Amino acid sequence: MNWTFLLLAILFETIGTTAMKMSFGFTKVGPAVVMGICYIICFTLFTLALKQLEVSLAYAIWSGVGTALITIIGIWWFNESISTLKVISIVLIILGVIGLHISGGDEAQAQQSSKPQEPSAATLNKE
Repeated sequence: MNWTFLLLAILFETIGTTAMKMSFGFTKVGPAVVMGICYIICFTLFTLALKQLEVSLAYAIWSGVGTALITIIGIWWFNESISTLKVISIVLIILGVIGLHISGGDEAQAQQSSKPQEPSAATLNKE
């Protein structure tokens, strides 16, 4: 279920970012409202995913897949430029996400401890 939460968070983040572009700097109310709602849903789902997934893995996948999707949407929907380097970069992001997924960090590893670890006071007070 945690992977489902993560994938849905990515979907809502992508919709929200697309709506942000369509709001033209918050001058169009409809897309701005859609953006706000999508981001609230996105961060709620991402928080639920982090209950069992490792934050380093989940965040890398969330940002990587989101970046790749937004790049594709920008090219397809908003006629943004496309180049060989852009295509290669998207492929590398996707390969990196696959590598992170294969490396682990899912529920099986997270269930080794009964609850998510909270940072210690010493860790939080480091400067």
